[in-house]
Amino acid sequence: MRKLSLILLLCTLAPAQTPSRTPAPLLPWSQQIAQREQWLEKRHQMILPLMRARSIDMWIIVNEEFHDDPLTQYIAPPRPYAGNRDIFVFIDTGEKGFRKIALTGYAEESLKRFFETADDPRPLDKALAELYQQYHPAKIALSYGARRGVERSLTKDTYDFLAEKMGPDASQHFVPAADLIEDYLDTRIPEEFATYTAIVQLTDNLTRRALSNEVIRPGTTTIGDVRRWLYDQLWQNRVGTWFQPDLRLQRKAKPNDTSRGFLAVAPEEIVIQRGDVLHLDFGITYMGLNTDWQKMAYVLRPGEKDAPAGLKHAMKNTNDLQDALTQRAARPGRTGGEVYNLTMDEMKQKGIAAQIYSHPIGNQGHGLGPSIDFRSSQKPDPNTPQRPDIPAAQAKTLRNGSYLSVELNTQTPVPEWDNQVVYIMMEDDAHLTDEGYKFFIPRQEQFYLVK
Repeated sequence: MRKLSLILLLCTLAPAQTPSRTPAPLLPWSQQIAQREQWLEKRHQMILPLMRARSIDMWIIVNEEFHDDPLTQYIAPPRPYAGNRDIFVFIDTGEKGFRKIALTGYAEESLKRFFETADDPRPLDKALAELYQQYHPAKIALSYGARRGVERSLTKDTYDFLAEKMGPDASQHFVPAADLIEDYLDTRIPEEFATYTAIVQLTDNLTRRALSNEVIRPGTTTIGDVRRWLYDQLWQNRVGTWFQPDLRLQRKAKPNDTSRGFLAVAPEEIVIQRGDVLHLDFGITYMGLNTDWQKMAYVLRPGEKDAPAGLKHAMKNTNDLQDALTQRAARPGRTGGEVYNLTMDEMKQKGIAAQIYSHPIGNQGHGLGPSIDFRSSQKPDPNTPQRPDIPAAQAKTLRNGSYLSVELNTQTPVPEWDNQVVYIMMEDDAHLTDEGYKFFIPRQEQFYLVK
């Protein structure tokens, strides 16, 4: 497989830019599976303590044919599952320890490393009924009754199937697994760190190339051309993505289109011109992990060697916003709302117009865990009934070691643009430490320049 270091040889960067570190070579699929199964051994060690912390006696995940549960690849070996229903059961048996049982339609060697599984599997209805009768779990956690898709993935048919086959009173013990799922997916293990750093480096590398003369010819290249180039690079680098690459464009004397209070994505037919400010939102999926990345470029006008001073000041405002959030406000144990309010208070004192909409990242691009955004700072409406099974966002605290997409922007009047407001939108993946969030690789502090 082509080594990713060759990518740098293809880059065309302005002299002021510093290339990102060379990403490590990606693994063939067989090695990816082997490494992820090593991670799974570590992750399985987390499950019993997490279940006990939430007073869960039994946790059931059901994978349906052609309707994969998004949890399956993180609680079972990351391979295709094509059974009508493949059921994975985790049981806290008390003093007798922890049982992990796979109820599948056929025997599978890889499952035996992680689960009790029969060579000649029994019918699901009999196996489920026996487990319920044997342990009489007080709380059976299932993926339903939650706000997020990965926490509410159980279909109604399968819910009814479990309720019927486990026993006449089993459904009285069903509880939403949302808290347990969030605990599990928001807890990172050290073994994932190097791989995640490598895909952040690849994300940055492709972003820099997309926002350079390798791809962009001012006056000719369209927004759609850049997006299609990125799709082709995902294919060539054997990685996926969890959202389409989006570009935004700001131009002097051109009113900005907005969507839901944010700068809108540019139509594909727009031709990139000299003097434009470009923004790219791009992410990669690899080995069950996801990145999310936003960077800014400036298309030089004839005779220019750098972006105008007003645009550079606008970028500094966004860097100041990043520092306030990552270095001064964020700490393990604080809530997302507390971090948001501390950061915005500092921005008000400095006179910087800012928006923050940062979110957890890792196994999902929009991951589980506390967000740091305007929603997390809002108190519950006393006139709106609160569901006791869904925790309030503002009560969630930051977990040491978890990953966050530090996503935000500032809006600054630019003198060279007749004081037109320019958005500088950034997104960098970071991990939480006792001293705040640390970026996986250095953030952007200068515009990428398109000659």
